[in-house]
Amino acid sequence: MTESAAAATSTAATTASAARASLSGAALTTAYASGDLSPVEVAGAILDDIAERNPVINAFSDLDPEQVLADARASEARWVRGEPRGRLDGIPCTVKENLYRAGIPAFAGSGASVPVIPARNSPVVDRILEAGGVIIGSTTMPDWGMLSSGVSSVHGITRSPWDSTLTVGGSSSGAGAAAAAGFGTFHVGTDIGGSVRLPATWLGLATLKPSDGRIPIDNPYLGRAAGPIAQSVADVALGMSVLSRPDARDYTSLPPEDLDWDDLEVDVRGKRIAVHLEPGAGLRVDPEVRAAIERAAAAFSDAGAEIVELAPFINDRFLDELDLFWRVRFWRTYVDLSPEAKGRVLPFISTWVHGGADVSGRRALEAYDAIAEMRRVTVEATHPFDAVLSPVSPVAAFPAEWPMPWGDDDQRMSHIAFTAPYNMTGQPSSSVNCGFTADGRTIGLQITGRRFADLETLRFTAWYERTRPASAVPEFPTGG
Repeated sequence: MTESAAAATSTAATTASAARASLSGAALTTAYASGDLSPVEVAGAILDDIAERNPVINAFSDLDPEQVLADARASEARWVRGEPRGRLDGIPCTVKENLYRAGIPAFAGSGASVPVIPARNSPVVDRILEAGGVIIGSTTMPDWGMLSSGVSSVHGITRSPWDSTLTVGGSSSGAGAAAAAGFGTFHVGTDIGGSVRLPATWLGLATLKPSDGRIPIDNPYLGRAAGPIAQSVADVALGMSVLSRPDARDYTSLPPEDLDWDDLEVDVRGKRIAVHLEPGAGLRVDPEVRAAIERAAAAFSDAGAEIVELAPFINDRFLDELDLFWRVRFWRTYVDLSPEAKGRVLPFISTWVHGGADVSGRRALEAYDAIAEMRRVTVEATHPFDAVLSPVSPVAAFPAEWPMPWGDDDQRMSHIAFTAPYNMTGQPSSSVNCGFTADGRTIGLQITGRRFADLETLRFTAWYERTRPASAVPEFPTGG
């Protein structure tokens, strides 16, 4: 190799390394504008990283490197002309497979499903492309999105980049895995009971489940929201700045609102903040998880916030009725499958949906009424506060092969007592890492605001991210 060729190879390697290490949206945009980096270099470095590590992590349901590089080249040309399309131009990101991309098969995570070939993009995908974002790929989810793990009958098991023996959480399993691995700047998932916050807590990430309708989706459903997952709150905010625009395809879409997502400053002095440590339902809170949340609450208190301990406001009946309602919903999907297709459903899900078989209309409405009551008591309990601090999950990450935190047993939805109430009320709810267990597993702090107070909730989250101790800051695993 000639000296000049060796120097060129060394420069290319350095550039690729810089690209891999500079995935924050602000850093990339600055580097693109100055010419220090190009979208092609960044996309190429990510694709190399994916080729190296994704065979174990298994984050993608669809990955087309040629299309990724074509989109990156188009972005590079816009930057060279000084005409970036929007604030995401050249920014690498991913979307969960149920956020449809035109022409890309979507399996809903299940080997039983006839894949949907969408004729049009979802609103989320349209907003990303309009702003110049480079979609690296679609990410995995478990069967029908009804597991809190990365176990899928069509995609296999999605594993933690931190430790491949551990879960990534779900149902935005591939989104969480891609975020923790650094396969892009932000990664959009969906959440109906904790499905962006659970991957965040078990992978040390930041996320926001926004208020209902803040990010339009074209198949809205009771409690369902889309939200960005990232390694930093700033990149969650970047995603929100583009995704939170009204879209007529979502009949719950909120009207336009002038929100400055770049302004993440807040003074917590005098704020009335609740700390919620005992949910009143579901799994027992692990002592290490509780201690981490108490330390986070102490940080707010030390900064001048008024901290009030919030008593439990739900009970097991609420979780059981929500679980029954979902079983009935997916029994309707299951019962229409052919016998052959039913045999391809993940066994855990097949058993689970049978709990919704032959449920009377009266009984289904009783379950729905209980959800409405859970909504009422949640708003009543939390409305007096500027924010509520709690665990995301009562437990830390579990083995990757387990469909749920307890394994294969049927314990209903006993792990989402801290998260699901805020899906039903539509309140914004975030997660940010606040510590680690003794064996190194991440612990997420959930911060919940009043309905529609999305930006304020994210400001509280950014405040904690800035002030948390070094011992709570994750150092994300990277490729070779």
